[in-house]
Amino acid sequence: MSPITLSPAATLAETYGQVRAWTERLCASLEIEDYVVQPAPDVSPAKWHLGHTTWFWETFVLVPHAPGYTIFHDDFSFVFNSYYESVGRRVLRTQRGNLSRPTVAQVYTYRAYVDRAIGQFLAHTTLSPELEALIRLGLNHEQQHQELLTTDIKYTLGHNPLFPPISLPIAEQAPDQPTEPIRLRAGVYPIGFREGDGPFCFDNELGAHSVYLNGATLSGQLVSNGEYLAFIEAGGYTQFGHWLADGWAWVNAQQIMAPLYWHRIDGQWYHYTLQHGLQPIDPALPVCHVSYYEADAYARWRGNRLPTEAEWEVAARQQPELAWGLRWEWTGSAYLPYPGFSTAEGAVGEYNGKFMSGQMVLRGASVATPEGHSRPTYRNFFQPDKRWQYTGIRLMLS
Repeated sequence: MSPITLSPAATLAETYGQVRAWTERLCASLEIEDYVVQPAPDVSPAKWHLGHTTWFWETFVLVPHAPGYTIFHDDFSFVFNSYYESVGRRVLRTQRGNLSRPTVAQVYTYRAYVDRAIGQFLAHTTLSPELEALIRLGLNHEQQHQELLTTDIKYTLGHNPLFPPISLPIAEQAPDQPTEPIRLRAGVYPIGFREGDGPFCFDNELGAHSVYLNGATLSGQLVSNGEYLAFIEAGGYTQFGHWLADGWAWVNAQQIMAPLYWHRIDGQWYHYTLQHGLQPIDPALPVCHVSYYEADAYARWRGNRLPTEAEWEVAARQQPELAWGLRWEWTGSAYLPYPGFSTAEGAVGEYNGKFMSGQMVLRGASVATPEGHSRPTYRNFFQPDKRWQYTGIRLMLS
């Protein structure tokens, strides 16, 4: 994980430099051909991540707030805008891999140009509370893309038939550190980001409110590869009784028989790893790259269920030593707004709110999450079939 923490003790200029440098470090072992490949619509090329995170700083900080700033290139907003409707036209997400131009070298020149301008801006500008909040949003936005960059690199190389290894500065195969099960007493609990929880949160964490929880017990450890392999060998992927209707349709339509990156070769299970390429499955490590559908089916097979996001948050606050951070943990909660949620004005308001439909909440963090980027209130979210992120399973035992 990244050694960067968005500490209030560090100046924003120092933190900016650290965050930007970490993005480029993640790309240090890429060959030039690796920067452009897009093997699936959800996966963006590394070059696009480098450009998009730079476009964010240029578009939302420099253009409106730095008098006299000259944009780097007239076409880059069209190329590197992601989903901001209010900012203008953009290349379709599915077409990002077709962009042989601008070149990788031009994108790195773009990053350096914007970095110099941001450095000068921070050195000579007194930041209002609103502008400081925007800078912190930009830092966290780039950290989100650092995780996406890591998982997109893995998807790209993991779908190369040569299964090439690559050196990325993350401990991908870190073991779980089990704790005792966390027992939650029945009662009313506060949920959501509150004063004192840290210097930053996303807007979807705001709206602290109270929820009633029945008494329940959350597992102190993640589901392991070995435990999940037992589900596979018991016919878990061929027995519809474990699956939600949408999940069963997905399994059959996509011919899913195991987690992403798992391959059965000569009667033995292997999986693709970043550092070592194709390796035998270690049964002791936590299972990874499973969809919500798979997590839910496994829980049903075990006679258990997934925790709600409220149960997960209460448990994480109650037992800080809970070893969350290896896998994003699927919850049984749909991604919906908290009471009183409202979107900010302008393009920044498009950040989270417009995705509150058809997605499930994940909690925690993963081996690819930059250190200090997550917190107990963090609400990650993806569609239930997605599994290219470092997603895993923690069960509610009762």
